[in-house]
Amino acid sequence: MRILTAGESHGPKLTTIMEGVPSGLSLSLDDVNAELARRQTGCGRGDRMKIENDRIYFTSGVRHGFTTGAPITMVVENKDFKNWQTVMNSETVSDKEQELRRLHQPRAGHADLVGGEKYRHKDLRNILERSSARETTMRVAIGAVAKRILTELGIFVAGHVVNLGGIFVSIPDSLSAQEIWKKSNVSDLRIIDIEKEEMMKELIKQAKQTGDTLGGIVEVVVDGVPAGVGSYVQFDRKFDGCLAQAMVSINAFKGVEFGLGFESANFSGSKVMDEIVWDKNRGYSRKTNRLGGFEGGMTNGMPLIIRGVMKPIPTLYHPLMSVDIDTHEPSQASVERSDVTAVPAASVVAEAVIAFEVANALCKQFTSDSIEQLVEAIVIQRRYLKEF
Repeated sequence: MRILTAGESHGPKLTTIMEGVPSGLSLSLDDVNAELARRQTGCGRGDRMKIENDRIYFTSGVRHGFTTGAPITMVVENKDFKNWQTVMNSETVSDKEQELRRLHQPRAGHADLVGGEKYRHKDLRNILERSSARETTMRVAIGAVAKRILTELGIFVAGHVVNLGGIFVSIPDSLSAQEIWKKSNVSDLRIIDIEKEEMMKELIKQAKQTGDTLGGIVEVVVDGVPAGVGSYVQFDRKFDGCLAQAMVSINAFKGVEFGLGFESANFSGSKVMDEIVWDKNRGYSRKTNRLGGFEGGMTNGMPLIIRGVMKPIPTLYHPLMSVDIDTHEPSQASVERSDVTAVPAASVVAEAVIAFEVANALCKQFTSDSIEQLVEAIVIQRRYLKEF
């Protein structure tokens, strides 16, 4: 599959095109809109969520409730655009109108300054509008379609928050992806340990009062992926590498790990590797899952466990110092409408990007012109693995 997203934060619409989705897949607006609604909820979000009630509509690739195999186009209208029509006008405007909401005091940690240098813009709003996390709306829409593919294959994806502002959530080893999804989706913070909720909410409240922001860590668990997805034969075919790139491509994400991840450095090999076992009902499996479902860049049949760290949002209501690019004089950074934390929403985005990469890898590796062919291919692969 191939994807492309387009649109600005305060522009008229956000658009995505997905090419390569198997034909015959049952797909409705509700399948996608339910995921968009999940992205917009969560403690710590800003006023933008009260304005936008994101809903997609299809303009191609879906007919009578099923995919046709043609490129799927999805569009989300920005309701806030009515307040930005002059600022975001695509036509030529007066010098005075050009100065409306012009940005020339870049924010530390944001794309503002470097983007202006790269694309030679003196109005850094040209950078802000596209580099905004508003783009993740379409990443979630893409993930929703991918999740429909995975559902047909008996694969389940769940994202949740494991650390917010330094407060860690304890995670039982025995929880399945479905159990994680159910538990985290009844929480405003998308955590499975409800006892930590009030502590986190108090931390968010304190950050809001001081004009600060909070980061955290999200985890995505994927159950049901058969062994052998990806390859060791070439570096760019290693599937964990593909997932790592997808995770750090999310706005403000600065790192990724699998299974024990960086904790592996603290233990000897005997405490990190997963011993191999076999039984006639299941075939091969591992006693533990410290490697997060990957060996040699390939899935090994265990649940995939991927975590990503999100830095605090760079827009601060108590702004840091910066430099005015017009005068080169010290100046406070600009302030845009923003969230105190978007970590709960980021868990939904992470879930979506991982779902797409898993679905995409399966469509690449197995016959997938139609969903019927893909399902049949995965059934054959699972049977083969069990009998190997």
